[in-house]
Amino acid sequence: MGHIKDLPKSKLSIDIEKKFEPQYEFVEKKKEVIEKLKVKSQKSKVIYLATDPDREGEAIAQHVKDVLENDKLQMTNYKLSRIVFHEITEEAVAQAIAHPREVDKNLVDAQIARRVLDRLVGYKLSPLLWKKVRRGLSAGRVQSVAVRLIVEKEREIEAFTHEEYWEFFCKVKSQKSTPSASSGLMLSKIEASKVKSDFVVKLTKIEDKKAEINNKGQADKIVADLEKSDYKVLDVRTREVRKSPFAPFTTSTLTQTASRFYSWSAKRTMAVAQKLYEEGLITYHRTDSTNISEGAQKKCRDFIKKNYGDKYVPGVPRVYKTKSKLAQEAHEGIRPTDVDIVPGRNKEIDPARERLYGIIWRRFMASQMADSLYDETAIDVLAQATSDKQQVTSYLLRASGQIMRFDGWRKVIPTSKEEEPQLPDVEKDEALDLIKVTPEQKFTQPPGRYSEASLIKTLEKLGIGRPSTYAPIITTIQIRQYVEKEEGGFKPTPVGIAVNDFLVANFPSEMDYSFTAGMENKLDEIANGERRWTLMMSEFWKPFEEKLNEVEEKGKRVKIEAEKLGRGCPECKEGELVIRIGRFGKFISCSRFPDCKHTEKFVEKIGIKCPECRQGDVIIKITKRKKKFYGCSLYPVCKWASWRKPERANKPESNSTL
Repeated sequence: MGHIKDLPKSKLSIDIEKKFEPQYEFVEKKKEVIEKLKVKSQKSKVIYLATDPDREGEAIAQHVKDVLENDKLQMTNYKLSRIVFHEITEEAVAQAIAHPREVDKNLVDAQIARRVLDRLVGYKLSPLLWKKVRRGLSAGRVQSVAVRLIVEKEREIEAFTHEEYWEFFCKVKSQKSTPSASSGLMLSKIEASKVKSDFVVKLTKIEDKKAEINNKGQADKIVADLEKSDYKVLDVRTREVRKSPFAPFTTSTLTQTASRFYSWSAKRTMAVAQKLYEEGLITYHRTDSTNISEGAQKKCRDFIKKNYGDKYVPGVPRVYKTKSKLAQEAHEGIRPTDVDIVPGRNKEIDPARERLYGIIWRRFMASQMADSLYDETAIDVLAQATSDKQQVTSYLLRASGQIMRFDGWRKVIPTSKEEEPQLPDVEKDEALDLIKVTPEQKFTQPPGRYSEASLIKTLEKLGIGRPSTYAPIITTIQIRQYVEKEEGGFKPTPVGIAVNDFLVANFPSEMDYSFTAGMENKLDEIANGERRWTLMMSEFWKPFEEKLNEVEEKGKRVKIEAEKLGRGCPECKEGELVIRIGRFGKFISCSRFPDCKHTEKFVEKIGIKCPECRQGDVIIKITKRKKKFYGCSLYPVCKWASWRKPERANKPESNSTL
């Protein structure tokens, strides 16, 4: 049900002079819940606080305890205990009831510290943004750092310069017959298609130096040389390659995988995972641990042996080291509570939960299975071209391939790649015939924008945020219109860029990635009883307050750059039309605002005609929940709409027009 007590939105509610004491109030919407708890507690002699097993859950347990103890002052014969379980199963709940404990004060203190820290940063920085950037803006301790990542990535993309480079591929042929002819063996059609006498090698070195060709003149000379070269096998190397399975899911890797496989947002993934957890199908889904209990390991290994055979069970159970040194090993990775509930066999589960449960089940099952085995072959080919002056130029070309010999854990997570064709059985110093030289002109590409998956991965790598915060971070920066999604990647808006530039220029320490990660570590240290939260707040607050006062007095205003449309204002005739971002999204106004208050509705075309009516333009629309979708500009005459961008069937007209 969430928090029953919280800091009110209308005021700071932190008494800085009294050691940063938070002034909690009951959440208005939870008063009915509180009354129900009181009524039930009056009828009970034993009360178990079974909120979520993390610091937010611990704080909720403390607040409920405070309410119930105050309400039961007249009662003396009652017991109130805290219990924790990581899966909603009969066995786990029974174990928790058998081992009750007190509310963990350290975890509660960590939650208080996090809440107070975020409130001070948000409520003190936001008014400053109103004065120095624009009214109505807000800042957040972690969200602002996430926006910085996206802004810096965009600037990296804008500064990128494309560079030309060339790659060369030669199709060569063994002068020997294929194995079927030479050995007298009869091969199946599938085997025969994989065992060919010809194969493709890629140029890697020229005269023992890395092949780096960046213009057509050089490329033409190399093609000419390769076409007249003599080819022979320089070396053949074969080795066995073992590939180990992935660790069980954490919150981070689960949201990343759902984003890649299903294009789900982190928010949707966590909502579906919440349902699976509540239904008792998976363990607690907010975790950064890959640890697995011995009992779960044994059940998994027994299932593998029974259903796939002994060879799929490794000699000893696999144990995965959690990357985060601060992850709580008492927590487990995300796994199914019952391995016998196989994906696809539960008819009562809805499609979304079935899909997410499926990847969780397979990932866990694979994590305890044997390695997959491959035969890897690499063939080095030497091509030598002799010039008219009898000078010899040597070119090194290489081909490599893998053939799966034992699927192992790939039995439950099949590879998405097609098996590579088998390389022919060639020998060192064997002569080869050239079939064709294929040069390919290419250009270096700028780095891609952050997707939800790559942003979460980067935040985790930098130590910014925790399992419970990834989805809220991404949701918040979109709601605030600091970033927007474009083709699945995050692009900063002019507002986001302006806010970021102001904060980075004036609060370099607080916006530093290592500083933010350090604060997260300190919160974990509080949770582990290694640091006092009030001392941490004192260390943070004094320099931060001084910086706030300094910036308020001396900080320069930052202008939000508006995108120009290249047309004059039809009302005042002096300004020009620009695109601005307001509370309800993008709109068009005069550049002389507020002197000229002319505004127009903004319609963003993507340069494609409607695939249904072929008359209207495909435009970007926004739902009430700020989610983008595509629709026809002739609505309601044409009601075509789609979440996915339609394929480009004609040339683009412009990025955005009226």
